[in-house]
Amino acid sequence: MYRYIGNKSRLLQKIITTIRHLAPHGATVADLMCGTGTVAEGLRASGYRVIASDIMTYAVHHARVRLLLSAAPAFASLKLGSYDKVLEWLQARPGHDGFFFREYSPGGEPKVGVPPRKYFASENARKIDTINKIINEWQSGGKLSENEHALLRHDLILAANRVANIAGTYGHYRSSWNRASLAPLRLKPSNFLWGYRTDHVVMQGRAEELAASVSADVAYLDPPYMKRQYAANYHLIETLARGDEPLAIGVSGLRAWRDQYSNFCTKTKIIPSFEDILSKMNCRVFVLSYSEDGLLKKDQLLSLLQKYGDVECREVPFNRFRSTSSNLGIMVKEYLFVVNRTMETKAFASGQPILQPLHVADPM
Repeated sequence: MYRYIGNKSRLLQKIITTIRHLAPHGATVADLMCGTGTVAEGLRASGYRVIASDIMTYAVHHARVRLLLSAAPAFASLKLGSYDKVLEWLQARPGHDGFFFREYSPGGEPKVGVPPRKYFASENARKIDTINKIINEWQSGGKLSENEHALLRHDLILAANRVANIAGTYGHYRSSWNRASLAPLRLKPSNFLWGYRTDHVVMQGRAEELAASVSADVAYLDPPYMKRQYAANYHLIETLARGDEPLAIGVSGLRAWRDQYSNFCTKTKIIPSFEDILSKMNCRVFVLSYSEDGLLKKDQLLSLLQKYGDVECREVPFNRFRSTSSNLGIMVKEYLFVVNRTMETKAFASGQPILQPLHVADPM
């Protein structure tokens, strides 16, 4: 995948091991802020049924590919042959001057009158425009299933990210070109997790708004830690995921992103959002990842979580990602909170229904 703020690759085995002690093989685990799908796919590979969601469109495409596919779909309606042949056909189409060329390459002229942006080399931006246009036409013409569409979007996002002229996120482009950004864009076939169940659920929306409609044996929560909004930092791949042409605003060319604003990035809204999930979701056990660098401190989280049940906190030290000028320490702690929700909490004083006993879904 690509570099993603808060990615849990390094913590994955500890998360999976924790959940294995809380729910048996075949249980249902919800991952309501699934990001690029690292933990969701790990849960699938561990034999769980997964309910995954995220507010970002690109995250939903990634989750569909990582959870719902065991092999490449047929793409039968395109009559171009196998999945590999579809990618080869798309790769061979000539580029054209479209939205990405105009707004995000040095050869373009942004609509708002700012200097040309340097997110992509001009030829790569042209190639993105052509592939994006064709996927849109196939989708609007009913030639792609939902999973086929997600897979092509997933592949295009990964291809574009490999040649993006960025330092890490898409908050701004680099002033000079790095070697990777000057390489030609190439679509590469995805690998699929073969041999595991595919009866998972993928949804899009805010975790705190979806929680009341979700029932699970364990809920894994991985909210944003800091003030940095994912919708702003990954605006370009969100545009690729949607296939639209929004107004590119300012020097950085951000799309309007307030519709995907996360309350977990705001001190005044984060606690009510946590409470919405903990009080409304039909789930007995919650596992929460959080960093000591987060907006809420450990004691604040403990005070919040203890209102809903018995809480255990585990600390995992990591080498910190930091710039050479950073004054922060070398190590940072990642917290794993486990909340066993009790029925005697204030959350249920308003007459909400008592949860059913732990349900284990039948494995495929």
